Amino acid sequence: MNKDYYQILGVEKSATKDDIKKAFRKLAHKYHPDKKDGNPEKFKEASEAYTVLSDDAKRKEYDTYGRVFNGGQGSQGGPQDFGGFDFSGFQNGGFDFDLGDIFGEFFGGGRERTKRGRDISIDLQVNFEEAVFGTERKILLTKSSICTTCNGNGAKPGTEMRTCAACNGKGKIHEERRSFMGVFSNVRTCDQCIGRGQVPKEKCSDCRSQGTRRREEEISVKIPAGLDEGEMIRLTGAGEAVAGGTAGDLYIKIHVKRHPAFKKEGTNLVMDLNVKLSGALLGEEYSVPTLDGEIKVKIPQGVVHGEMLRIKGKGVPIDKNRRGDLLIRINIDLPRKLSRHAEKLIEELKKEGI
Repeated sequence: MNKDYYQILGVEKSATKDDIKKAFRKLAHKYHPDKKDGNPEKFKEASEAYTVLSDDAKRKEYDTYGRVFNGGQGSQGGPQDFGGFDFSGFQNGGFDFDLGDIFGEFFGGGRERTKRGRDISIDLQVNFEEAVFGTERKILLTKSSICTTCNGNGAKPGTEMRTCAACNGKGKIHEERRSFMGVFSNVRTCDQCIGRGQVPKEKCSDCRSQGTRRREEEISVKIPAGLDEGEMIRLTGAGEAVAGGTAGDLYIKIHVKRHPAFKKEGTNLVMDLNVKLSGALLGEEYSVPTLDGEIKVKIPQGVVHGEMLRIKGKGVPIDKNRRGDLLIRINIDLPRKLSRHAEKLIEELKKEGI
């Protein structure tokens, strides 16, 4: 169901831009999440409504179709371009305020922001058999990792540590900003000690007191059984490291090599088997490859083209005790040319109604 943006802001459809701006300002002040009786959902809803109605093109599209097709949810502009609402001209007690800071604090104000390293994404190709049964791979990545010389504290081994003067040993900086919506507080990690609360008398020569450095790191990746092409594996904490925070994640996109005989369909494996006409009519035993080795399969008498034979337990592992099945699609191989003797035999079969 489409939202009524005019109703959300409490204005008429004939409202001017100035009316819309005033209505949004009132609601933003009332509902912002840092207030005791604030409402984050209503604040976001009001912001969405203002973004559409403050833009002439989006408002026209909304009035015509009841929705916006080119991204009405959220501003497409920068920090000073919240759908045309320029906060830079407003002041409260002589204090200018920056929209990017204010709205960043609306959704995280007063709470400590934990530093987090960047995520990494890579592609990994595996064989068909490895994707079916699962395997373990070791990959070598060059990424930001915790410094092994100082173990991430940024200090030369054995050196004296001193209390950080910037944060008085707390590792965090508490900041307050005033805006037209009130006073907002923010807690951030200290830049001088990177959240450690102490600074070394002598810095680590390998990481220059950053606690991290780029180096090669070998990572073991366990690939579970039954993965399909394009699936992702996430390794928590295996991404870029950051001093005083948590490491990012490693995302591995799996690419599966095609198998010359098998295709995977869910927990089953499917293959084609070409059978001679005589084998289809009379029944015959064939050697069939599986991922566990060759097996003998009895083709039943009178099998038809396209019929599927099921070999239980030769498919994809479901758990430790169960596997899917191998499905064999029968293709009857008809000869393109017949010898005179074969033609006579076929004529005799024709007389028999075959």
